[in-house]
Amino acid sequence: MQDGVLKHWTQALTGIVIGTFGEMGWRGAARAHKSDLLPVSRSEYLALDVVAFETVGDRRWRFPLAAFELENSPADDFVAYALWKVLCVRASLRVVFCYRRDAREGAELVRHLAEEVVQSMEIPTRSGLGGETLVIVGSRSDTDTFPYGFFKNWTLDANTARFRRH
Repeated sequence: MQDGVLKHWTQALTGIVIGTFGEMGWRGAARAHKSDLLPVSRSEYLALDVVAFETVGDRRWRFPLAAFELENSPADDFVAYALWKVLCVRASLRVVFCYRRDAREGAELVRHLAEEVVQSMEIPTRSGLGGETLVIVGSRSDTDTFPYGFFKNWTLDANTARFRRH
């Protein structure tokens, strides 16, 4: 990340996200983390970067508990596409991780996502999302404080179609 090669950022973040699943009682699938939990084994399901499943029960076809997109593109529309993808998934948790050089750019990006993606949803669809939707932005300008302060997170308020910073 320091050298600007965001492929490494994505690989490391994928490992971190998948690595948290055991503590939560989940199992996941992602590139280089193939899952055999469903009858069809895959590294990626639904073309999502990371998907988490509940491990309780003996159902063959489980629905995702959580869907994650890890978008390292500097283009706002690629991040918007990642948000659109997770919003299309019925899951209790939807998360988009993205990156901007400067923390101020992150706040602008989140406003753009709310205006372009969230506000384009019909109100009944948006209010029926259920679960939580987060956008988490890492910024190079906060590298000195890693991991504290490096990531800024926003939670979608489906009622207002805006993200709240936490």
